[in-house]
Amino acid sequence: MPDFMNDNAVVDRVLSHVRDGTTDEGDQVWREPVENYRSQERFRRELDLLRRVPVPYCPSAALREPGAYVARLAAGVPILAVRGKDGKVRAFRNACRHRGTEVASGMGRASAFACPYHGWTYRLDGSLAGIPHEYGFPDIDKGAHGLVPVLAQERSGIVFITQNGESSEQDPGEGLTDLIAADQDLIDTHDNEAEFNWKVSLEGSLEGYHIRFGHPETFYPYGYDNLNVVEHSGRNSRVTFPFRRIEKLADIPEAERRIEGRATYVYHLFPNALVTVLSHHTILVVLEPIAPGRTRNLAYTLAHTGGDLAAKETAKRDAQFVNQTGAPEDRALAESVQRTMESGANEHYTFGHFESAIVHFHRNLHAALEE
Repeated sequence: MPDFMNDNAVVDRVLSHVRDGTTDEGDQVWREPVENYRSQERFRRELDLLRRVPVPYCPSAALREPGAYVARLAAGVPILAVRGKDGKVRAFRNACRHRGTEVASGMGRASAFACPYHGWTYRLDGSLAGIPHEYGFPDIDKGAHGLVPVLAQERSGIVFITQNGESSEQDPGEGLTDLIAADQDLIDTHDNEAEFNWKVSLEGSLEGYHIRFGHPETFYPYGYDNLNVVEHSGRNSRVTFPFRRIEKLADIPEAERRIEGRATYVYHLFPNALVTVLSHHTILVVLEPIAPGRTRNLAYTLAHTGGDLAAKETAKRDAQFVNQTGAPEDRALAESVQRTMESGANEHYTFGHFESAIVHFHRNLHAALEE
């Protein structure tokens, strides 16, 4: 799997585009049927895919200490991920082996998980530790009644979960070396639900063709109209959104160039996650499909703080700007797309040469659904 370009190569390509008035272009126009955003059958197949391939679940920083856990729905299934006393991250189906109640919720830290229904208790490794009034279950094999495990893999600062079986993709983070650095701290989490198909939201993050019109007073004054660098690594992609101040690097020797603060990298981790690397913080977004027309957006914000309160506040301020300006604009556009699906105006959506990362996504999604 090819690696993405280094920062200097990206800067050179951006400066070339600025000089020539060009942008990266693909070689294919893709027409995606609107029914693929509305069909309950297609939605079911997509959920099946999200359960059988490695999917980003949370950043490793959310599970920093032994006992730290994240419990939530993933592809409609309750999943619990926790870091054990041995430092290893494990994941389980979040269901008590007695009557099926979820044994944990949200995020936190625990020394064990006790079912809130009848008190069956599980160790951090998932094994069944205790049953209240155990004599009432005389034939139970406690060794066979631990939490049911699913495959968890830590790569590039992200915990990937494969729910159904051992994935053939043994290294889901290949090509994504040090995507989220180990020393980044988790400084914020939030989630919300919105009325749009998960793919509509994803598509809006994978092209800069809309920046001038979609973000005229927020992002466009600092960026460009339709100028991006687009790369692919296996099923994943990276789209570079440069800021106008990147032009100051033209007269600086390569060894002294720093791209930080002059561009945003958006990584698409197939199928349903994005990692956005900004000036002072990084965001992992997981798009969890709830229904064909409804999506839960989970966002984990991370930053290099080193325990410095000022650095943490700077990162939070930058994240707040993104969350309160560009994000609501993208959401409004995605909800508008979803509403018009019922109008019958379009049989398909057309993705052109400026939207090659979206074409790459749909091509791989179609292939994966056929596997």
